[in-house]
Order: sequence, then structure tokens, then C-alpha cells
Amino acid sequence: MNIKKSVVILSGARSAQSKACPEPVEGDLFFARLAATVLFMLCSLTAPILHAQDAAHPGARTVMDAHNCYPYYEWWYDRIDRALSAGTPLAIEQDLAWHTDAKTGKSWSIVTHSAPGYGNEPTMKQYFFERVRPIVEQALRDGNHGNWPLITLNLDFKTEEPEHLRAVFALLKEYQDWLTTAPRTADDATPQPLDVKPILVLTGESDAQEKVFYDEVPVGGKLLVFGAAHTTAEKDEMAAPEVLEPARATNYRRWWNNPWGVVEKGGQNKAGGWTKEDNMRLRALVEHAHQNGLWIRFYTLDGVDNKQDLSCHGWFSSYNFGSYAAAEARWRAALAAGVDYIASDQYEALGKFIQENTSQH
Repeated sequence: MNIKKSVVILSGARSAQSKACPEPVEGDLFFARLAATVLFMLCSLTAPILHAQDAAHPGARTVMDAHNCYPYYEWWYDRIDRALSAGTPLAIEQDLAWHTDAKTGKSWSIVTHSAPGYGNEPTMKQYFFERVRPIVEQALRDGNHGNWPLITLNLDFKTEEPEHLRAVFALLKEYQDWLTTAPRTADDATPQPLDVKPILVLTGESDAQEKVFYDEVPVGGKLLVFGAAHTTAEKDEMAAPEVLEPARATNYRRWWNNPWGVVEKGGQNKAGGWTKEDNMRLRALVEHAHQNGLWIRFYTLDGVDNKQDLSCHGWFSSYNFGSYAAAEARWRAALAAGVDYIASDQYEALGKFIQENTSQH
């Protein structure tokens, strides 16, 4: 599927959409959700029959990571349906902020790109967990065919108040039977075996998150969410892989999150033709991650030919390689290199590309 539309939305901008890009009506969303659920289940049933743990380790497979998979204000509410329609397995990113109502003083976590929000944004329980309920419950009835986790939930915290992090952890406990877990032990340096379920939850690298999601879990308890490795990319994105990420996976920190600027200097907007040197750099990063027992993610790989209708999708220009062909060249290289998570706003196109080309690698 050659999607040639891409857009940019300025943070906080709330200009009206053009008539060429109407907001889906309620009936359209219902049928989109129904179709997405049916397609998702069909994909799950046709997955290869592998050993139960095969898909749950670094380097096992490449999946589409649905970047910013949530509404912006009243727009693009169907993003999660679009993501699920791309098939399984996949990752879904949810950005979270702590909103406090000025009148009542009540606070809660909202799914949003910008803090503090307005209070009418969906919660993750509404937008993500209850949306995937039929998919997860069907998966639990069918059992693991080697393709679990079906969904990686990628949390991007826009605010990290302790009460926010604890509220999210409490929400995860409500759905604990759906989640991939590991035992909390006294030895935090040694990754413990995963109890693989349909959903895997990943979060960021901050120590504030580790304090709540790991340190406050008693020994003998279960880890419900896994943090990212610390990185030094802000100092020099083109440093050697072992300098960018010097540590092995721990029981809590199990993945490595990267902007594309660590592969091509200057990122998407300054990328030229894909070169042998670029490919060697990409492979070196992936190999280093997997040697250290880490999943690796790169964000965000978009390719847009026509910028005329930018507001139609709400994508960022900083992630645009300038053409679909340029993005596809990076998708192909990332798939061949064994990248675990390729983040993109072009959910359907990337999902289809991975499905059609996975058998070749």
C-alpha cells in the first residue's frame, strides 16, 4: 500500500480540518473497529505455530510500532482502529499526562500529546484496554501459538508525577492477567524469565518510572512493565553503539529506544540516499542491542511525497524522509537488520510491508 500523504501538526495547534479530510462519523468508527477486530483475529489464527517463548526475545521478529496512536483533541480518534487493522503482532504507543480539574481538584491520567490537557481526553483504560478486550480474551481462549505478545503497549509519559505513575501501575494491575510479567527478585541485574501473555508493556528510561514500576514492587511480586535502557544519545548521536548504550539488559530495563538520528546524522530531514555506510551503522546498533539482551526501537520512519494536505493526518514534518520510496528503503533495511520495533505514522503501509517481506528474512 503506497500511502503518499503525510502531515505535520504543530504541538497544541487546533486549526480546523479541511473539507478534504472530514472527521469519521460515529457509524464509520463502529464499522472500522469491527473490521479491525475481525482482521486482527484472522491474522492471529494464521500465525506460525512456534514454541511459546519464540517471539518474546530480542531479535525474534520485527513489528510495526504505531507512533502516537491516540486522538489529538477531537481529531483522529480512529488511530487505534487503523493500527489494529494492520494485523498482528504490532506495537501501540500511548502518550500519558496527569490532568487536574481546576474546579474539583480531581486528577487522573489522560491519553494526550500535550500536557496538561483539557480533561475531555480519553483514558488509557477507555481508549486502549477496553478497545483490545475482545482481541485479548480471544487470544487467551486460543492459547499462545508462538506469536505472543500480540500487542506491545509502549508508554510515553509526558508528565511523571509519582501519583500519576502509581495510578498507571494500578491500572495495569487491573489487567494483569493480560500482561507479560517477570518475577521481582533481589538480584535486579539478572533478567528473569518472562511469563508471556498477549500484551507486553514497555515504558521509558527515567529513574522516576523505575522507582514506581520496579523499586516499589516487593521481592516475590510481579513486574508488569519494563523500562528502557539509559542512553547517551543527547551527547553525540553518532557515537559508537557501546558508548550510546553501555549496559546489558536488567530484570527491569529490557529495551533500547532510539531516534533515527543515531543512524543517519541529522535525522530524517537531512537524510540523503541510503548508503552502505548507513546500513553498516544500523546493523551495528541492532547487533549491539541484541548482544546486550535488549529489544531495539527506532522512531519515527515516515515517507511523504505530497505535503499539500498536511493537516489530514496530524503527522510531524521532522519525521518525514521526503518521499515514500525513501522511507521504504529504511523499512527494508531495518527489517533485514532485525530491528524489533519500527515506529511509523503510516500504520497500514508499514504493517503490510513487514508482512509481505518477513518471509524473505
